[in-house]
Formats: sequence, structure tokens, C-alpha cells
Amino acid sequence: MDRRRRPAGADMTPGLYALLGTVLFGAIMRLPLALVMFGGGAAYLFATRQDIGLLVGQVMSQMTTMYVLVAIPMFILAANIMNAASISERLWAVANALVGRFKGGMGHVTVLVSMIFSSMSGSAITDAAGPGLVAVRMMRQIGKYPAGLACAIAAAAATIAPIIPPSIPLVIYALISGASIGALFLAGLVPGVLMGLTLMIAIWLIARKRGLPAAEHVPLAQMPAVMLRAAPSLTLPVVLLGGIWSGIFSPTESASVAALWALVLGSALYRKIKLHTLRDVFAESSRQTATTMLLIASAFILNYAITNEGLADALVAQITAMNLGPMQFMLAVTLFFLVLGCFLDGSVMMLVFVPLLIPSARALGIDLTYFGIIVTLNFMIGLITPPYGLLLFVMSSLTRVPLMDIVREVWVFVLALGLLLALLIWFPQITLFLPHAFGYK
Repeated sequence: MDRRRRPAGADMTPGLYALLGTVLFGAIMRLPLALVMFGGGAAYLFATRQDIGLLVGQVMSQMTTMYVLVAIPMFILAANIMNAASISERLWAVANALVGRFKGGMGHVTVLVSMIFSSMSGSAITDAAGPGLVAVRMMRQIGKYPAGLACAIAAAAATIAPIIPPSIPLVIYALISGASIGALFLAGLVPGVLMGLTLMIAIWLIARKRGLPAAEHVPLAQMPAVMLRAAPSLTLPVVLLGGIWSGIFSPTESASVAALWALVLGSALYRKIKLHTLRDVFAESSRQTATTMLLIASAFILNYAITNEGLADALVAQITAMNLGPMQFMLAVTLFFLVLGCFLDGSVMMLVFVPLLIPSARALGIDLTYFGIIVTLNFMIGLITPPYGLLLFVMSSLTRVPLMDIVREVWVFVLALGLLLALLIWFPQITLFLPHAFGYK
């Protein structure tokens, strides 16, 4: 059994051909992504005559020593409990009272709801399937928005969820890079808020051009009642972020706190969570967790193959030979991921390509916290970029709106977020200001 690592820059080997061929075949056949990645890893081991037991060995050695992975199923559970407890509807009422009165009000409300929900869920898909569906229904029925535009707004707003803490993709990035989760969570706050403001500006411009109405005006006299009704729900992000930054519990432990707090709100206060509801919530959370964990486990196998073939060293050597500066490197990475995002899921890029780029970023002196926020925002833009755009498929499937109707409307939001991404790349301190203020260097 030959486990010797190959020199950087070596040519393609039979093992790599077997891996790439298997993955390409699985993608063409539209097989489940985790199975495709496991299959590619198995094909690599067979072709290189290595022990197939490495499939198990690599997964177990990695997953049993990474405590941070506990956060993922807990955040998924917390988000599903919040959906079952009607928290999305309460957040909608608050957001409507605050920004619904402006031109294109329901679009603004959708973005603000996503920003609030982002501080509780950490998942773009959860955001789209929870408050996103409520938003689409409101925009179509009350605001008379075109169906494609309503879905495009909801999909674009859902991209904020993995940037504003807590965030499942940032937890995974911390796992890959060794960056501090606390620093990443702090670094995501300002870019997340800027994403919301950017989308609101785009919606305002569309509303002016198309004559979209404001939402229902909530009299000032009713504001206290609306806020009071949603006040318990709004305590969740305060408890989470306050507990993390005060040191009461770690960012990983915050996921369990989020699930427990959501359960208390949904069962004891709102009385929406019954035994049969809780059974469904746990079942759905188990399915989503299994899917996510299989994906992570399969990525460990591919990462082993990439490391064994010396591809990371080859990439670092290639970038070094090109004499790229930090800014040029960041622009090249952004262009690379924006193009790949048209065809690949963000989780694949995070788990397969980011580990290859981290050594180069470190060698160029790029802050890994800043790098994590930038690549994660790249992946979020990819979620709404045709032709693959996973969130576009999710919204089309959930609302039964034709995919092409959504695609025609989403480009303005892709452009808006792309301009914000360029701003964040050019001015790293926008991202790093808060982590540095809290003592993370």
C-alpha cells in the first residue's frame, strides 16, 4: 500500500483521473453529492492501490476530533423549531412596522426579516424555506409583486443568513482553516448589515421604476403592541451573541443554547410546539443533519486525495511563481469562485477548493478571518447566480414559480452584491474592524 505523498506539481495520475471521472459521471447523472464525493474517493483509493479502509479511517479520525461539528446539527434544530413556532410571522410584523412604509416596502420587509432571522438560523436554505416563503406569499398577495421578482428578492435576502452570525458555513470554514469562530462571527456583522442595505437600495430602485407600492402603514400607536408581540423572539439573537462575546459560552455551545431557547419560546410561551410537532421537527432536523454530515465526511476523503497528490503545494508554488500580491490574489480567487458558483454548490467549493487556497493566503499574509468572509460571500452570490443557483431552484420548487421567471429578475441583485463584494475586498478594515476592536488579531 503506497501512501507516499507525491511531489508538488506532478502530472495527473491514474488516481486523479479515476477521481475526476467518477465525480464527473456522478454530476452528469445527478446523483446525491455526498455519494458522488465518496465514490470519487473510493475510485482514487482503488486506482492508487491503497487500502479502501482509509475511507473509514479518514472520516473517523477527522470527525471524532472536531468538537466544532456539534454546532451544525444544533443550529439546524434551532432553525426548524423557530419555523414551527411561528417566529417567522412575528418577525414579519415587526419588520413591516419598521420599513414597510417606504417605496417597495414589502421587499424591504423581506430583507429586514432575513437579517433578523439570520441571527438565529445560520443557513441560507433555512432562511429561504422559513421567512422566505412567508415573504413571497405577502409580496404576491398584498403587494401584487410579479411572482419572479418576489422569489428573486426572497432568494437574494436569504444569502445574508450565512454572513450574519451565527453561521453554519463560517463554522465549517473555521474547521477547515483553524481561524477563530469568535473572530469570524464578529467579522460577519458589518458585511451582513451592508448586504441588507445594498439589497434595499436595489429594491428601492426597482420600486421607483415599476411603481411598486409601499406595504401597509402601521400607525405609531400600534407599534408598541407589534414590538411586544415579537419581543420574546427578538431576545434570541441577544442571548446568543451576548453569551458568545461575554464569554458565558463558546460559539460552538451557542448552537445548543439557540435550540433550547427556541424550544422554550415555542412550547412554553407561544404554545405552538406540541409533542407531534416536536417529533416532526426532530425528524426533519435529523434528515438535514445527515445530509450535511455526509457531505462533510465525503469531503475529508477528497481532501486526503488532494493532499496525497501534492495539489495544495503545487497551487501554492504556481501562485508564488506568478508573483501575485495580496489584492491580486483576492481578486483572482473572487473571479474563480464567481465563475465556479455558476455551476457548483457553495458547500463543494468550501470543502474542496478552500483548503487548497488557505496555504497561499497564509503565505501572502492575508488575514484568514477576512479571507473567510470574502469566500463565503462569494459562495452566497453563487447561490443566486444562474444557471445552477441552488436558492433559485429551492424557491422555484417551494413556490411553483417557473425557474426562468426568477432568473430574469435576480440579475440586479447579483450585480448589487457583486459591487459590495468588490468594496469589501478593496477595504479589508470594513470586515476586520470589529474583530480587532474585540481583541482578535
